[in-house]
Amino acid sequence: MMDIQIWLFIVLLIGVLLVGGIIGFFAARSWFKRYLEKNPPMNEKMIREMMRQMGRTPSEKQVRQIMNSMNQYK
Repeated sequence: MMDIQIWLFIVLLIGVLLVGGIIGFFAARSWFKRYLEKNPPMNEKMIREMMRQMGRTPSEKQVRQIMNSMNQYK
């Protein structure tokens, strides 16, 4: 039977958890970036609809100004 010392087991366990956490972080980050590129959180159609719900008919200039101001803070 294999005999492993307890301190070596704890060190290996912590090392595996750290490496798994780091790999998981970068994998989730890349997945989320791709998701946001495919499905942007706000687009021109959403802005137009939001302004219509507020009772306004937006001009193209207003929509572009809002999009530019939102993209400025990315």
